[in-house]
Amino acid sequence: MSTEEAPVYSPFFGVMGAASAIVFSALGAAYGTAKAGTGIAAMSVMRPELIMKSIIPVVMAGIIAIYGLVVAVLIAGSLGRAPKYDLYSGFTHLGAGLAVGFSGLAAGFAIGIVGDAGVRGTAQQPRLFVGMILILIFAEVLGLYGLIVAIYLYTK
Repeated sequence: MSTEEAPVYSPFFGVMGAASAIVFSALGAAYGTAKAGTGIAAMSVMRPELIMKSIIPVVMAGIIAIYGLVVAVLIAGSLGRAPKYDLYSGFTHLGAGLAVGFSGLAAGFAIGIVGDAGVRGTAQQPRLFVGMILILIFAEVLGLYGLIVAIYLYTK
C-alpha cells in the first residue's frame, strides 16, 4: 500500500485494540478487587487489626487496570494520523490491546483467588503472609508480561 491510501476501515482495528486493552484488563482488576475484598471483609470480622495489611491484593489488582490504560492511551494517541494509519498498524495495535487485556484478565483472576484465600489464611496463621505476597507477585507479573508484549507490538 505504498502508493495508495490506507483503507478507511483500518483505524477500526486500532480502536478495537484500545478498547480491548482497557476493557479486559479492567475486568481482571475488578474481579481481583472484588474477590480479594470479600476475603478481607470475611477476615476482618475476627481480626480487624489485619485490615490494612491485607489490602495488598486489592492494590495489586488495581495496578492491572493501569497496564491496560497505558496501552489504550498509546494506541488511541496514534489513531490521529488517519491517512497514514494502514492495516498493519491496525492489526498490530489490535494484537497489543488483546495481549495486555487478556493477560490482565488472567492476572486479575489469579490475584483475586490468591488474595481471597491468602488473607483468610493469614488471619489464622500469620506466617502465610510472606507466601501469599510471593504468589501475588508471580500473578502480577503475568499482567506485566502482557504489557511488555503490548508495548513491543505497539512500536512495530
